[in-house]
Amino acid sequence: MASMLESVNTPDDLKKLSIYELEDLAKEIRTFILKNVSRTGGHLASSLGAVELTLALHYVFNAPLDKIVWDVGHQAYAHKIVTGRRDRFSTLRQYRGLSPFVNPKESAYDTFVSGHVGNAISAASGLCEAMRLAGNPNKVIAVIGDGSLSNGLTFEGLNFVGKREQNLIVVLNDNKMSISNTVGALADYLSRMMTSKTVRDLKEEVKSRIRKVPVFGDRVFRLVKYVENNLKGMITPGVLFEEMGLRYVGPIDGHNISHMVETFRNISRMKGPIIIHVHTEKGHGYKPAQRDPEHYHGVGSFNLKNGEPEAGGRKQTYSHVFGDTMMSLASTDPRVIAISAAMTAGTGLKKFAHAFPERFYDVGIAEGHAVTMAAAMALNGLRPYVAIYSTFLQRGYDEIIHDVALQKAPVVFAIDRAGLVGEDGPTHHGIFDIPYLRCIPNITLMVPRDQVMLFHMLKEALKIQGPVAIRYPRGAVEPNPLEYKGLEIGKAEVLRDGDKASVFCCGPLCYSALEATRDIDGVAVIDLVFAKPIDDHAIRDFVAKTSGRFVVVEGSSVKGGIGSSVLETLDGMDMPLKFKLLGIPDRFVEHGSVGSLTKLLNLDAEGIRKAVKAIL
Repeated sequence: MASMLESVNTPDDLKKLSIYELEDLAKEIRTFILKNVSRTGGHLASSLGAVELTLALHYVFNAPLDKIVWDVGHQAYAHKIVTGRRDRFSTLRQYRGLSPFVNPKESAYDTFVSGHVGNAISAASGLCEAMRLAGNPNKVIAVIGDGSLSNGLTFEGLNFVGKREQNLIVVLNDNKMSISNTVGALADYLSRMMTSKTVRDLKEEVKSRIRKVPVFGDRVFRLVKYVENNLKGMITPGVLFEEMGLRYVGPIDGHNISHMVETFRNISRMKGPIIIHVHTEKGHGYKPAQRDPEHYHGVGSFNLKNGEPEAGGRKQTYSHVFGDTMMSLASTDPRVIAISAAMTAGTGLKKFAHAFPERFYDVGIAEGHAVTMAAAMALNGLRPYVAIYSTFLQRGYDEIIHDVALQKAPVVFAIDRAGLVGEDGPTHHGIFDIPYLRCIPNITLMVPRDQVMLFHMLKEALKIQGPVAIRYPRGAVEPNPLEYKGLEIGKAEVLRDGDKASVFCCGPLCYSALEATRDIDGVAVIDLVFAKPIDDHAIRDFVAKTSGRFVVVEGSSVKGGIGSSVLETLDGMDMPLKFKLLGIPDRFVEHGSVGSLTKLLNLDAEGIRKAVKAIL
């Protein structure tokens, strides 16, 4: 039997199929996703849950003329497959392969960059205005996940959309909220019935007649509307959206293509802002992912038969070390609490959450709230550790300055996924944290070279009466860590002495620097340990000792990073300098394995060796 999927190269091909054929196609796509993601790794559970929803959207609407904006790009695998990228799907997340998320540079069907949850409503709102001003009658559809509803930007966007009465269709893909079968089925039926043309025409006729009643028409209309909303609220959870000015439809069964197609067709003829509540299941169609959707949110390669990671997939990571250290700290200090922003497992806090439920807070995708809440806690006797990925902490930047640093609140930021993160690409690389943090007064910024240093830094942070940030990478810990020799605030550690050239480094790249210089005589390797306060004395002493020859190696942006700090320290030093700054260049780095990207950027041992030899 010929594969139906092979005949689908654009959404137009979908429109030639019957609903029953779409259901068969959904099964093929789910199998195709599983086969490929088991090899490449990726965001599996959410994409498996959004297959039927994707097919129904493209079946009814006319992308790319109609604009579909994905809030969570990791739900868009089926979207990629049916929009001409099926043949390249095996390259997903690989260097120079398909982007892990939605990227307009990759396809005309990708309307707006999607990597951080929460931007879709605002982006879609902007599209509505741009299309209105251009006289473009096409539709704008924003697909958001239930996690987006914990994000402030989503509600800012919804508030504007409702007030502006924009012609925006919002699809809320709810794969978390519990809806009972009875209520869900009733709401599904009523939603399809109430959006039908017959009922819509009847409602408009009744409204018109009521409003024409002399004197009391408007009052009666408001009363009828009030009763309608309350009746709707008894069956559906949509009153909040109705109050914001959006017409609420749902919940709809997100795995019933026929129901979704009927609903989408109905609302495509309606004016004004509409939100369609679609209920899906994470990991749908693959039992391991259905049983443990949190684990399968983002996975490496795995055995398709049993869902187990490929050999070597369960190594100890820096996140594990953080989680274990937090358990130790909390067991001896009742002030210690942990805060996560929808990344409990990812940041290593799952055990902590079970062991200390009263001292653990998962605030959802609300990083700004996490930071300000932590500030208030810290100023009232607690010691919060806020565990957030580097790229996501950017979303709480104003709060770090205004609420934490300005008040010298003793908040500890555990910055996970710092540096290159590999296959998740430019939206997720944690390469800006050192530049965006070191310019803020009152912050102590630590950069552990290995898991031993991370453990001691997390303990030391409790003693510091002010904000502390500790950045550490994604992935496996150092197999052969150096002996721990103590930690003194603002003091560097000399890993190897020398008088011909200096290599200043911090973080795990210190090991690359040691490897790069092991066969070059006279090269000193200095672990700066702290990005702030930086060890001015050690830098000046070694630059003088090595006749102005030095290399700086860092895993963050060169612009405003450690190298910039070293040069600031050397300002006014009366001697010629010959130096190289190695780090992330002034561009967004593509996706690919950490090893391939490190080599590409000359941050591997060979690249560092070449830089050292160039200054000798």
